[in-house]
Amino acid sequence: MANMIQYAKEQVSRVIAQAYEKAAAAGALPGGVAVKGSVEIPKDPKNGDYAASFAMAGAKAMKMAPRAIAQALVDHMDLGDTPFASVEIAGPGFLNFRLGHRWYGQVLSAIESEGALYGQSQEGQGKRVMVEFVSANPTGPMHMGNARGGVLGDTLANVLRRDGYDTWKEFYVNDAGNQINKFALSLQARYLQILLGEENVPFPEDGYQGEDIKELARAFHQEHGDSYRDVPEEKRLADLAAFGLARNVPKMKEDLRRYGIEYDEWFFESTLHQSGFVAETVELLTQKGWTYEKDGALWLKTAQLLRQKYLAEGKSEKQVDKLDLKDDVLRRANGFYTYFAADIAYHRNKLEIRGFDLCINVWGADHHGHVARLQAALDGLGLDGSHRLVVVLMQLVNLLQDGQPVRMSKRSGKTIALHDLLDEVSVDAARYFFNSRAATSPVDFDLDLAVREDSENPVYYVQYAHARICTLVARLAQEGYPVPAADQVQGEVLTAEEETALIRTLAKFPEEIHTAARDYDPSRINRYLTDLAGEFHRFYGACRIKGEEPALLAARLKLADSVRSVLANGLNLLGVTAPEKM
Repeated sequence: MANMIQYAKEQVSRVIAQAYEKAAAAGALPGGVAVKGSVEIPKDPKNGDYAASFAMAGAKAMKMAPRAIAQALVDHMDLGDTPFASVEIAGPGFLNFRLGHRWYGQVLSAIESEGALYGQSQEGQGKRVMVEFVSANPTGPMHMGNARGGVLGDTLANVLRRDGYDTWKEFYVNDAGNQINKFALSLQARYLQILLGEENVPFPEDGYQGEDIKELARAFHQEHGDSYRDVPEEKRLADLAAFGLARNVPKMKEDLRRYGIEYDEWFFESTLHQSGFVAETVELLTQKGWTYEKDGALWLKTAQLLRQKYLAEGKSEKQVDKLDLKDDVLRRANGFYTYFAADIAYHRNKLEIRGFDLCINVWGADHHGHVARLQAALDGLGLDGSHRLVVVLMQLVNLLQDGQPVRMSKRSGKTIALHDLLDEVSVDAARYFFNSRAATSPVDFDLDLAVREDSENPVYYVQYAHARICTLVARLAQEGYPVPAADQVQGEVLTAEEETALIRTLAKFPEEIHTAARDYDPSRINRYLTDLAGEFHRFYGACRIKGEEPALLAARLKLADSVRSVLANGLNLLGVTAPEKM
């Protein structure tokens, strides 16, 4: 697949290597010198499209001034069969290359031939990657944090797939452990309050207070009446939890589906306990010497594992000694396994049993202390968790309206529910806004801006550019000017600065996808699309299409349609629609 930026860089290196061989053969440069300079894109276009440092890098070995080396290279350089129109020497010896119409035409051809897959690469080499995201407790409605994590994880998986990875999207359902016990106790209190009066049944101090708990209790009472009043508490709690989960999990799926997210699998924590896999995983850690018993509980030697991990990563003994490293309980004195034990088992299932090469988890920033401990535990199992488990930590969302923070939800009484948000703003706006910043930065979600239909709203700005081109293409087709094939376009007529800048931006898309995948930062796609839309609006304002002579009209129309294709392509990666009319 075409990465025209990378292609041009490779061509710079090839041209320089050929020029060096010719210069050495002619005696203009000393032979047998292996030099690899860098090839960069200058920030200022006045310095060319690509700048190579070969002459400076070779000065010491060749015992020559860099500018003299650069001159010898230019004297023996043939740009005839290259994407470059010219080369010049600048500064201390940079070789500045300027692209020619051949390269600009090749960009348009690549977009045409690859269509919706433009930007795809094989960088990931088919490695199997699981992206686990949202994984919210099934004890209540989806909230704002889940909304950000959802689009971040979903888009990251899309970007990784386009970069050549075999990706899998998973939701881990925490349907076991303390939070489920608390859920059941909360439901029980609300159910018994219906039967005995609110004043006669105390509500658990740390119980779940939301209106959704009351709704579930009412539904349970509607179905079972007072038949659960006198049953053993253990059965009542188990059945209440099962009842609540059977309703909450489908609601979560429904909310996420409405939000444009479909998972390959919803994996239930309870299956790990029921199958004995948690116990087996803890036993494996014991066999490897990583556990000990104390006060009736089984502990993981987390401090020792972390110490080993940090030293391997290059920290000094002194630095590690300053860390407050502590061990973790895996199995309590009452025989119950901790959440940490289940988490280790779950990740062993991912890496060892299902054989994923890499696992990426999208977690809230409040989980940062858990990352290294889990990686170290997986290291202890011989699964190389320090490299095969990547955790993307996500900062908070601030919801704003009228410039003020919005704190309360209309329905849940505690947090802002995802279904409430999607009643206020479109899915497109929500997905675009939540993915607009890197995970490491907080997001200010401005409700007023998200519903505006003007250029201040970034998703509207990008979608409008797409719709504007669709309208243009349709109108010109009616007038007898269909979009031409790339090989019918005379690229040499596209010489205006706005035209060449737009094509260079189109060429960046594959590199942006790769960088977004490499850095686990899908927000790069948002920024790219905003830039591309801006470049198009500038081009459209400066370069007339309708009414120009046929060759220029055809070339500009092809350029506009190429922008349309890439905008749709990028919006699709974000899970945002590309409307044809607005």
